Order: sequence, then structure tokens, then C-alpha cells
Amino acid sequence: MTTDAPEVKAAMSARERKLQMRQQVLESANASRMRRSFEEVNLALPAQNAGGEPDPTDFSQFPAYQNYLLTRLAAEQLEIDNPFFKSHDGAASDTTLIDGQQYINFSSYNYLGLNQHPDVTAAARSAIERYGVSCSASRLVSGERQVQRDLEQALADLHGVQDACVFVSGHATNVTTLGYLFGPADLIIHDALIHNSVIEGAKLSGATRLSFKHNDWQELDTMLQQRRQNFHRVVIVVEGLYSMEGDFPDLPAIVDIKRRHQALLMVDEAHSIGVLGANGRGIAEHFDLAGSDVDIWMGTLSKTLCSSGGYIAGRAELIDMLKSGAPGFLYSVGIAPVLAAAALAALRQMLLEPQRVAKLRKNTALFEQLIRDQGVDTGGTAACAIVPVITGGSVPAVRLAEKLFKEGINVQPILHPAVEERLARLRFFICSSHSEHQLRQTADKLAGAMRSLALL
Repeated sequence: MTTDAPEVKAAMSARERKLQMRQQVLESANASRMRRSFEEVNLALPAQNAGGEPDPTDFSQFPAYQNYLLTRLAAEQLEIDNPFFKSHDGAASDTTLIDGQQYINFSSYNYLGLNQHPDVTAAARSAIERYGVSCSASRLVSGERQVQRDLEQALADLHGVQDACVFVSGHATNVTTLGYLFGPADLIIHDALIHNSVIEGAKLSGATRLSFKHNDWQELDTMLQQRRQNFHRVVIVVEGLYSMEGDFPDLPAIVDIKRRHQALLMVDEAHSIGVLGANGRGIAEHFDLAGSDVDIWMGTLSKTLCSSGGYIAGRAELIDMLKSGAPGFLYSVGIAPVLAAAALAALRQMLLEPQRVAKLRKNTALFEQLIRDQGVDTGGTAACAIVPVITGGSVPAVRLAEKLFKEGINVQPILHPAVEERLARLRFFICSSHSEHQLRQTADKLAGAMRSLALL
């Protein structure tokens, strides 16, 4: 093959573009400190086989790995430690233990502090003694354990609907449900800040996917007025509480829209159960809506409910369909009895102790007010368990998290591409178990650290 062949020219062109992109990344991060030898940067470029073509079997040449390598190189040159995958020793609540040191912790979804509640841990131990650690097969193959059905009925009751179906993964719940229920003749229309699992489920379904501006129900209405007639089924997907922004939608307005346009409505309550509503029942309780006002309720067991997995709740026909045909249920192992027992106990405890929900809201409102009074940009948070701190860039976000970690505060940065670069942030998850002293101390240290980095 000669160098004039189109394939070789294309490979050379792609190689040159990759080199140019890498050089731009290195220079934009810090031109004086990011320069390395060509050989080092060239590690990120496609390897060539004997014929001069990229090696398609080399994992290090996959685009995803090349992107990872660029990020790692940039972090090394900026002398930024990896803020992720820290090893914790013990349960995560208002505090956590890392490398033998205790930190005030704001990186846990343990919103109501139930992760170590004696009734929850006792239920988990009892389930292990009775059922073992795993149910060892799909529920279709191995049959039911009563604790699995008890949890599903409790979740259905929580939402005021007929039945529920529990899956082993929250992410997989959205992927398999949307992928199974909808097809090429349908439309999945969602909030622009919807969780990745909804986007992946929409891709799997083959349905047309559209997004409307965050919390802009007027734009949603306009889009459906213009396009509804082009599709067989339409499902609107929103979250009960957005984990990046800490705000929630005007659900009554969206319920009205879905009725007028003969659409289905799916609400992802991953972060709103235990947070919204006087008893933590979620966004329907917050707005005093009936469970039947929403067609598909989705939630996870890993936040307030201190377990692992996800669920769909709704009409009996919906649940029968999912249990008989959704791949993520049919071909996956059933939820482990120990996890079902823990989630069920946490759910019952949440309803028995509404004061935990009230304390969570009080804590969040206090912390958000304390830092906002010092000039911190908290975005559009509704002060319901999640408080973002906007830093205006990924590098400042990592540096701020690193500085706070040295001050005994564990909080994670959220970086591009998870959010727009200009909206990179720290994300504080507040728990009912945080003390006022912890919150005030953190607010003071946060403001001081931001001033020292010229972020305030």
C-alpha cells in the first residue's frame, strides 16, 4: 500500500488532528508547566502496525483511553492529586475515615442517616441468616423470597400505586425500562439535565429523543404542541430532585401537560425519596399529588434507603410487563435478600421518624444560607439535601476540593463533561446527622479556601 492510498492519508490526517488536540489541551491547561517531550505526549497517539495503520486490538488506542490519558497528563503537570476513588474505612455518614483520619463528609447519599440504624443492620443480619447472601439466580428461575415481594409492595404503597418491580441496579432500571417499553415510533422527551441512565435507555429503545431546557415546562409544552402528532407514544421524563442542581420541577404543570398531549410521565425519584415531602415520600407528597398522576415512578435503593438497586412503581399492567419481559429483570439475578431487607427496614424507619426529614431540610437551608451570605454561588438549589458550589472551571473545582480535604472536609468535584466547563462545581450532600457545628465550620473553611484561590 502506498502513502497515496486514501486509507493511509485518512490515518495520517486523524493522527495529525489527535496530535494537535493533545497539544492544545496541554498548552491551555498551563503552557509554562505542561510542555513535555514529544515522546511522552505521543503515548496517547495510535500505535502503528507494520503496514502503517493503527492497531485496532490495542486498548490503549481506544478513544476513551486516550481521553483518560490526556486528563491524567494534565493533572500530573498541574500537580493535582486524583480526587476520586479514595479508600474509606467504615460507614459513610456525616463523617468518614480515610487513611486513619476522620473527615467531615459531604460525599454520601445517606440523607437520613439510616445507614447504621440498628433496625436496618439487624434486618440485614437476619436476612443473611435466613436466605444467605445471594438468591443465586434470576427471580424467574430461582423463585421469590418473601422479603423481595414485601419490599415491592412497600414501595408501591409509598407511591400510592398498585405494584412495583425491583432491579439490581438503579442505572440499569432506567436503561432496561425505557429500552423495553418504547420503540422507533415513539418519542422520549426529557429535561436537559436528566440522568445518563435515561439517555442510555432512550438510545437502546430506538425512539426519537428530545430534550427541553432545564425545568422549562413552557418549552416542553411548545415542543409537544409542534411534534406530538408525529409519534405513537410519548413519554416525558423528569427527576424528582436533580442531583447536580439540587432543584426540582414544577410537577403539577408537567402533569397537566402530559394529560393534554396524551403522553406518559416518568419521574426519577432517586434523590427525592427521603428528602421531599413531610414524610419523605417524594415530590408527589411535596405537591400533594396522587400517585396515579404519574405513570412510571422510578427510584433507587442506594440513597435514603441504604441499600443497592432500583425500582419501577405504577399500575399492575406496567409491572407485569416488566417482570415478564424487561431484559434487566428477566436475565439478571434477583436482588439479594439482604439488600431487600435493608431497604425495607430503612423505608419503614423513614416513615416512623419524619423528624429526620425535617432535620435534613433544616441542615440544608442553614448551610446554603451560610455560604451564600459569604458570596458563594450556589446555583439554583432549592436547599433540599444537595448544595452545589459553582467554581467556574474544572481545575479550580479540583484545587478547591483538594484544599478542603487538607482541612478535614471530604467533598467531591464535579467536572466537565459531567457538567459544562463553566459550571464545574463542588457538590455538597447534606445529611440529617450533620451537626450545626460541622456545617458552620465547613462554611467558614469553604469561604476561606475560595478566597485563597481567588474564587471569591
